[in-house]
Amino acid sequence: MSIWISSDCHFGHNQSFLYGPRGFGSIEEHDAAIIKNWNEVVKPDDTVYLLGDCILNDNSHGIECMKKLNGQIFIIGGNHDSVNRVKLYKQDFDFIGYGMPIKYKKYNFFLSHYPSLCSNFDFDKPLRERVINLCGHCHTKDKFKDMDKGLCYHVELDAHDNYPVLIDDIINDIKEYLNLC
Repeated sequence: MSIWISSDCHFGHNQSFLYGPRGFGSIEEHDAAIIKNWNEVVKPDDTVYLLGDCILNDNSHGIECMKKLNGQIFIIGGNHDSVNRVKLYKQDFDFIGYGMPIKYKKYNFFLSHYPSLCSNFDFDKPLRERVINLCGHCHTKDKFKDMDKGLCYHVELDAHDNYPVLIDDIINDIKEYLNLC
């Protein structure tokens, strides 16, 4: 079983400013490719933390897209996850709130939709004694966009070629970024 992290699927968000920069000509092409990419890497028994903004506009279509995704999906709310969308999520998925700490292989993570400061500028401590924020929201292609503010790593689809990212790869990326390899 593997642990995957992602955010900002935006299934059904029929706006070219969203799907265009991701390399698609339509929302239909976007949604089909996201589902395909996801299921290429995520196995049915894997765990996925989806950090918000899962669907937008057509809620029925968005939920149908999400039901096609492999893995046990835990959702953290984002700015587009209205009260009504959260009710829809809860029918088929595990909605766990708007932020959540997890520990994995002695590493401490804080999962949130928005970039969050949680390292307290403790740069002198070993990586396992710090808190790493995993976030989305910004639709950046730069997974290290907010590392100057602390340990803040972007997991949105935009930063990972439209794929979810494996938590072990996140740890390795951060170690490389910090020259800890």
